[in-house]
Amino acid sequence: MALTIPPVKLKWMEHLNSSWITEDSESIATREGVSVLYSKLLANKEAVLLPQQMLCLKGPQLPDFERDCLSNDEQEHYLDALLSSQLALAKMVCSDSPFAAALRKRVLVLQRIFYAISNKYHDKGKVKQQQHSPENSLDSADLHSVSERPRSTTDALIEMGVRTGLSLLFALLRQSWMMPPPGPSGGPGSTINLCNDVIHTAIDVVSSLPPLSLANESKIPPMGLDCLAQVTTFLKGVTSPNSGADILARQLASELLLALASQRGSLRYLLEWIEMALAASAMVSSMEQNKTLQSQEGLISYDCFMNILMQMRRSLGSSTDRSQWREPTRTSDGLCSLYEAALCLFEEVCRMASDYSRTCVSPDNIQTGEAPVVSETCEVYVWGSNSSHQLVEGTQEKILQPKLAASFADAQTIEAGQYCTFVISSDGSVRACGKGSYGRLGLGDSNNQSTLKKLSFEPHRAIKKVSSSKGSDGHTLAFTTEGEVFSWGDGDYGKLGHGNSSTQKYPKLIQGPLQGKVRLTSL
Repeated sequence: MALTIPPVKLKWMEHLNSSWITEDSESIATREGVSVLYSKLLANKEAVLLPQQMLCLKGPQLPDFERDCLSNDEQEHYLDALLSSQLALAKMVCSDSPFAAALRKRVLVLQRIFYAISNKYHDKGKVKQQQHSPENSLDSADLHSVSERPRSTTDALIEMGVRTGLSLLFALLRQSWMMPPPGPSGGPGSTINLCNDVIHTAIDVVSSLPPLSLANESKIPPMGLDCLAQVTTFLKGVTSPNSGADILARQLASELLLALASQRGSLRYLLEWIEMALAASAMVSSMEQNKTLQSQEGLISYDCFMNILMQMRRSLGSSTDRSQWREPTRTSDGLCSLYEAALCLFEEVCRMASDYSRTCVSPDNIQTGEAPVVSETCEVYVWGSNSSHQLVEGTQEKILQPKLAASFADAQTIEAGQYCTFVISSDGSVRACGKGSYGRLGLGDSNNQSTLKKLSFEPHRAIKKVSSSKGSDGHTLAFTTEGEVFSWGDGDYGKLGHGNSSTQKYPKLIQGPLQGKVRLTSL
């Protein structure tokens, strides 16, 4: 008798589906990764080990072939029995091997991940198809039973607690705002301040999150999305001047709505905030005409709005001259108009759409036989070290993933040097940024340059190609369309070709043996 690997009873937990969807399925390619995920199954009690069963290895009863005379059919029967017994023994031994155990764990983990994905995406898609199918004959009760999967008691209790907690909070806030005007400490005014502190705390929490923390809704549980929807609906009602809330509460609600829209990173939520701000501004204008307007009505914190607006601009790599950006007017109290804020945000959304539209070409817009329209701008992505602003970004932090850089939009050729960058435009001009030591940028000094700045070539020439050193103190060569060569930067060892070892901080035409030469094979 021998012991086999105990069988497993599977019991998937619905509330754990979202966590399994986020698991890296590629980790099961290694035994260590499989072991970690299988341990998670056991820890969550989604895989329960059953009692071990005893396997009988006793073979078939065979006759005494020396004494008994067996027919051919009987011999075939006993031979099949022996082969079946040996096959069962081989299966048992193989299934008890380390490889088989790891394979069984891998299959169970894959089965769990597949169930989570199927439950979250494919089943919902089937339900939607059933609901919109003209051939569907199910009544509403049947559809309800199909769309809702059984939930555990824990899920129901958590949902009940969250829903009732939100409802209670919203009711208390509305009730506190309906109380008489602020009074001394301990009176109704302290209750109003407490309610405003609740919203202010929520703003601090949302602002402390990394950018776009709520953008991937597939990683947010359905209950979380439902809570976001409830909070958003409540806050939209609060921002209205006739909501009953005090002025500070309406300002804080507007700020929290904007922070949530920014974190969710969707055009839909940004436009919803703009619509809310314009609607509130329209009511404020009406109150102003009726002479019922209070001070600081229809305003929002200037710093709060600008922080979010600048965060959006930085995330897009926008480095346009700030003089071209619309910014709301800041009051002496550190506030700005909701109307102006809405216009600024809408302008930023339009700029984002304009940048994106350059990458979209509709086949319907290209007529047969017409030459394709080539945009004067291009898209350039940057990444890596930005220690000397060589990537023309606001901060000097490393950029770990390709990031769209608007500063290079008109670049035809880009040369990355030692902590510096050179850009050749369509008109043959050259701009440079980054580390300026030894005059490597060709701008006349040794200062670092955080934005692209144009070089001057005397005599004036259109540049065709630029080559900058990668491992020295920094020098650069430029090849003109007329076949001439300019050089600048560190001149040690005569590397600039000017007959000396001096540093050259402006582009200088190489004379001497190269004078009159108009052909250069390479730099």
